[in-house]
Amino acid sequence: MSYSEDLLGLQNPDGGWSYHRGGSWTEPTCFALLGLAAENALNSPAAQQGCAWLKRCQRSDGGFAPCESVAESVWLTALPLLLSPEATPGLDRLAALRWLLSQTGRESTWVTRVRMWMLGVAPQQSVTFDGWPWYPGAAAWVAPTALSILALEKAGRERDDTAVRERAAQGRSFLLARRCRDGGWNHGSTRALGYDSDSYPEATGLALLALHGSPAPEIDSALKRAEQHLASARSREAADWLRLGMLAHGRTPAVAGAQLRGGTLPLALAAIANAARVGRNVFLT
Repeated sequence: MSYSEDLLGLQNPDGGWSYHRGGSWTEPTCFALLGLAAENALNSPAAQQGCAWLKRCQRSDGGFAPCESVAESVWLTALPLLLSPEATPGLDRLAALRWLLSQTGRESTWVTRVRMWMLGVAPQQSVTFDGWPWYPGAAAWVAPTALSILALEKAGRERDDTAVRERAAQGRSFLLARRCRDGGWNHGSTRALGYDSDSYPEATGLALLALHGSPAPEIDSALKRAEQHLASARSREAADWLRLGMLAHGRTPAVAGAQLRGGTLPLALAAIANAARVGRNVFLT
């Protein structure tokens, strides 16, 4: 099934996409373009207009803001780097890459480590590795870390850069250290208020996708947890992230049975997951 026509029907007159309706935002615009790329529909004038809108959200520091009216660059900087250079003419990809490389989770800085040591708080294993935060100066989380790893991998294919490879490796170590006891991932810490955290399907699928090709023994139990999540998934978006994660490790998951709801992100993700099922994963190529 093709989703390109539906995605193009949601495009705003300014060239960008909204989450559901209203003004254009960077996240849905990037996912819409990735969905169109998955269906080989990036050559249309509408898609080119979307890329032009995206260019207006790049800030002077190289990062990308959530929308045109916001000045601060955030985690979304990873998303334009997931698009091919041919699909994003005019974007300063090198500046975006440098901004992404400069970000780290607050809890992995030496200042925070020393403060926690002085307070007698034992650090989690994951704080010894650099993940990525949602906003500069904040703690690292699973989703921005996973998407940043995928962005760095694409950038690494465009240029031979040791710093890019090493930073991506740090991110993968962060994800492996953040696994929940049940084998999957949640959005943040593996423990909260002294209790083990349960994993979530979306985070589990996204982390598995970013860990594609990893020989770590933990992957097998993570894939088993992903299968359990997929069997009970009520959200189509959750099911599609799980499908993407499992396909990235050579598994053939069941076709998502959950109903697809409206909105840019669900449609784009469905297009991406369906293309990955036939061997065309825009996150990995």
